[in-house]
This record gives sequence, structure tokens and C-alpha cells, in this order.
Amino acid sequence: MAYYSSTQDFVALSDLHPNLARPNVIGVVIGKTDVRGFPDRKNIGSERYTFGFTIRDSPTYFINVSCWGREEYIRSLSESFRVGDCVTIENPLVQSKEGEREEKFNPVTPSCYKLLLSENHSVVKTSSCYEMDTKLLSLSHLPVKDPQDYYSLGDIVANGQSLDGRILNVLAAVMSVGEPKYFMTSDKRKGQRCEVKLYDETETSFPIICWDNESIQLAQSWIPRKTVIFAADVRINFDKFRNCMTATVISKTIITTNPETAEANVLFSFIKESAQSGSLHDKMEEQSKESINLETIVNVYTVKQLKEKALQSDGKLEPVFGIIYGYISTLDIDDNVSKVIRNRCSICRFVVNEMSNTCTFCGDISSNSESTFASFDILVNLTDHTGTLNSCYLSDCVAEETLGCTVHEFLTLTEDKKTALKWQLLLERSKIYFKITLSPSWRTGLKVNILSCKLADPTEASQSLLGKRKRLNHVD
Repeated sequence: MAYYSSTQDFVALSDLHPNLARPNVIGVVIGKTDVRGFPDRKNIGSERYTFGFTIRDSPTYFINVSCWGREEYIRSLSESFRVGDCVTIENPLVQSKEGEREEKFNPVTPSCYKLLLSENHSVVKTSSCYEMDTKLLSLSHLPVKDPQDYYSLGDIVANGQSLDGRILNVLAAVMSVGEPKYFMTSDKRKGQRCEVKLYDETETSFPIICWDNESIQLAQSWIPRKTVIFAADVRINFDKFRNCMTATVISKTIITTNPETAEANVLFSFIKESAQSGSLHDKMEEQSKESINLETIVNVYTVKQLKEKALQSDGKLEPVFGIIYGYISTLDIDDNVSKVIRNRCSICRFVVNEMSNTCTFCGDISSNSESTFASFDILVNLTDHTGTLNSCYLSDCVAEETLGCTVHEFLTLTEDKKTALKWQLLLERSKIYFKITLSPSWRTGLKVNILSCKLADPTEASQSLLGKRKRLNHVD
């Protein structure tokens, strides 16, 4: 049974067949792909453009739609609606699906057919939510796969590389949504990437990566620690660089936001209980200390090499982990305390707005002191014999280890003792582990996170620098 008023002149998706003349259909958009261009074989030198979407009009029935035409028409049509919108389609062409070949790249649907839209014959209109039956809108919260057919994040991690390349379903909560990053491919096409961190009862941080604009826009609507997703047909891969399992949104993927299922309700309850008990924060803190194994970081860099690497990256620098033998050249810990210590949300660890007392992701913070905690948040300069990296980030437990005291111990120090502590660290040769990423919003364009900073063994530092000079001379 289709979820809309029977008085409307629409054909149910389940009743479509190729011999049906000029049908009108209606449904909620549950999936959508980006616009792509292809060489037009009939008109050499020109391109045809296309994108696809999937609509649903009942709990059991949904169908794929392909749109083809001129670039202007296709881009305009694509921009006229998003996932979650209701659309009506007038006069689509009903075609038989090409079986396995088609479902290799498109969402798997229960229909034997697909719809083809052309600029000259078909019309797509968006419908206001006020004009639609609420039952039709509710279909966007029903997964397209069996709600019990999914892998927990812990199962994926436990199975590891044996799942590399597999297409699976995932049910998880959203931990954080990264900012979209834009780049240019080698063939001068614009690209984008957004990483979302997921969690559930079995795993506290699992990355899912979006490469297309449609899924990135959908991800930006998710509220960390309040949104649950059922991601049908995501590709699982082993990331050799980070030595972890990841998920990737592909053209087959359909993501259901806040699914209305018993399994999702259990996860919603877990989110709420974790936030109230603070247990999630404890797990995150444990993981933050263990997630990066310093023993796996062996590459030694100079400041000059890092700056050159960033300049040559053309805006596409992947995170770089490494070691610098240098020293902290600026450390203003005896200045204003507000420049050294910030309050963070006990649930998600993000910095709390001091003026409004709100967390960017979790909303209002109560007056209860347990809802926030004090954390080091220090900007330092790192210097070696080749130059200086400005505004490097020394924070949280790494800062405590570097300074040799906790936040609460630091707050009890007199100004003289803070100054003495500063000069114990300033200009002392140190072995500094770091992670560096490109960040246009960061004041230097490079965001440097210090992972560890301890006084260097003089012999080790000298041998490392001597070996680097020999390698450079050999290259010359």
C-alpha cells in the first residue's frame, strides 16, 4: 500500500510497468548521487550530464530514477531537491533494470524497473511538507534493508582485514562530523571529502568517509551524540596509513537518519545513558591516549622540510606524523590563565563557549560543574636550526605530561613558580612527536598537534641530525 491520498492521480511504484502510458508518481527521496558528465557519442566534443536518486512510496517499495540532459538542466534539477524531500514525477519512462550489472553501482531495489527522466518529456516537482501525508514523510526513517542485518562497529574492527572491500550495513551513532575539505584532482576536477566519526556500544570512534557532495550535505545535518544512522551498503576498507578499518559512502549507499526501529531505539538509549553517566567521556579519554602509538612514528623532519612539503602539496596534504628534534621557543604559561586553560564539555570534550556557557555540539551546559572540566589549551612555537612552526597545539593530557603537572596543580602555582616551570622547558632540546594537517582556517595554514614532548637524549638527537645531513649530501 502506497503512503499517500488515493484521491491523487498517482500510480503506486509497485504498479509500474513499461507499457504504462504517461504515469505520474510520488515519493520521498531516500538517496541521491552527484551530477556527472560523460562524452556524448552522438555529438563528438560535447557532454551529456546525469545524476540519480531513489524514491519510496511505501514501507516495502522504492525505485531508482536516472536523469539525463544538458548540463544546465541537470544541475538545476539536482539542486531543486535533497534527500528527505517529497517529489512528484510526471511522465517518466519506465524501463526494465539490467540486473546485477546495474545494481553493482546503484542501490538495490525491490522493483524490477527503473525510471528514466528526460528534459523534453518529464517534469519533477518538489512538494511542501504541508501538502504531504505525514505517513509518506515518515518513510525516510525506515531502513531499506532488514533492520537486524548489520555489523556492529566492534564486529568490523574484530574481523579486521578479512572484511576489506566488503559491502555491509552499519547501524551506529554519530560521534562527530568533520568539516568538508575541498581539493583539485590531477585531471583538474573539483573534489571534496568529509569524515564522520561513529560509535556504538562496542566501539568509541570509527570513521566513515563521504566523497560526494550529496552525502556530505546530509552529514552536515547530523547532530553529534544525538543522531543515529543506518547506512545500507557502505564499503568497508582497511586504511593502511592509519592502521584501522574505515567505511566509505559509495553510489550504492542509502543512509537512513534516525531510523525508527527497535535496534535503533536501543542505541538511542545507550547514547542518552552514556551522556548522563559520563562513561563515554571516560572511554574517549582512554582511547585518545592509546589511539596513536608513538612507536609507529619514526620519520624525522626539520621545520624547513615540513613547510616545503606543505607548499608542494597543492592543498591535498594528508596528515603527516613525525618527529622534530627542536625546542619550544614560546610558552606563555605565566600570562593570562584564560589563554592557557579552557573549559571543555564532559560529554564530547569540545571547548565550551565561555560567554554563553554552551557546547558547540551538545547544546546548553547546565550550571552543574560536573558538566565541564578544565583542560590545558596552549599555543606554543616549535623551533629547530632550520626555522620555526608557529601556533602549535599543546593540549589536554599531552600538555600535562609535558609540563609535569595537572591543571589543578598548575592553578595552585604562584606566578614565580609558573615562570620557573616555563624556563625548565624553554629552549631545551626536545624530542617532539607531532601530527600536522593543512587547515585554511588555522592562522598559519598548518595545524600542528603535539603528541608528545620530552627532553631529547643528546646522543640520539645528534645521530639523527647527522644521519639526515648525510642523506641530504648524498642526494646533492
